[in-house]
Amino acid sequence: MKNIFLYLFTVVLAAGFTSCEDEQDLLFVNPTGSFTITSPESGAAAVLTAETATNTALTVTWEDMDYETATDVNYVVQISADEAFTAPVDAATTTSTTTSIVTSTLNTIAVNAGIAYETQGVLYVRVKATVGAQGAMETYSNTITFLVTPYEASTPLIDLFLVGSATDAGWDTNNNNTPLFRDAEDQNLYHFTGYFAAGEVKMISLLGAWQPQYGSAGDGMLGVNDGTGSDPASIAIATAGYYEFTVNLEDMTYTLTPYDASAAPSFNSVGIIGAGSPGGWDADTVLTATAANPHIWHGSGIAITAAAVKFRANASWDLPGNWGGGTPISGQVSVNGGDFVPVVDAGTYDIWFNDLDGRYIFIAVN
Repeated sequence: MKNIFLYLFTVVLAAGFTSCEDEQDLLFVNPTGSFTITSPESGAAAVLTAETATNTALTVTWEDMDYETATDVNYVVQISADEAFTAPVDAATTTSTTTSIVTSTLNTIAVNAGIAYETQGVLYVRVKATVGAQGAMETYSNTITFLVTPYEASTPLIDLFLVGSATDAGWDTNNNNTPLFRDAEDQNLYHFTGYFAAGEVKMISLLGAWQPQYGSAGDGMLGVNDGTGSDPASIAIATAGYYEFTVNLEDMTYTLTPYDASAAPSFNSVGIIGAGSPGGWDADTVLTATAANPHIWHGSGIAITAAAVKFRANASWDLPGNWGGGTPISGQVSVNGGDFVPVVDAGTYDIWFNDLDGRYIFIAVN
């Protein structure tokens, strides 16, 4: 029995020696001196912009830390909202003595540190050095300040288009598919008030493509195939008629309720007019409707500038066919509402307008 224990002790001891050899026996390694950040200078500044999100915003260079060992030294650039580094962010890791941080990463760090958008604030930067795979012997460089002005990162807007046997486009993903109308106050909320034939409905977010594809994951629950999973089920329309259809991409839910359109006025034409439209205030740019959905009007490839417009029916200011008071890109106008600016950036847009509820959407044409 004594021999067995002696054998096991020898094996464990040998394994320990092997591990120490791999780590250069770091229990006996001591750092000599200190190391300093050489670039940038403390107090350097950067103004961050969304247009340069993938560009380098901060390059940090420092002296090599001497641990008197051949084992690689690991460096971590740490950034903090306070000089005490109460909750530092490990922004970059390297075995070199220089590294860069891109604009989008630094912007996120700055915003999370409490620096207001478009306002210059202070970040604290240091480098942590360790040695060996287990990160032994932590040593820190000096601390510098870096002044940064972050930008407000916008979330790309998602368009949703109807597809399926219950819709005007059928199962064609690029057939002038009617969009859902994005809510002006909640970009995850979408509305459609209109006619569905008896059949099935799904939604796509890219014309001409089946993914991302949205449909039913159960009663009132929204499912999605972003290209990595399986397709959701269709949403069934048991009876042809007018419906209010809402979709919430944050909660991944939908509702479908019957809508009474019997008292809605009918218009011979609907157009857009105003300084921001091709005809200015002198001529309507006429939109068209489909036979199945006579209350939803559409115009393709219309040049729009960031100037005032209104929607009106029958090329007349008569009520109730006179709508205004909207918000850029999408929203809801009201009868006899005021002029509104429909886009932030001048360009070519597909325009959709629903005279049942006054909802509209401007979709940029690339």
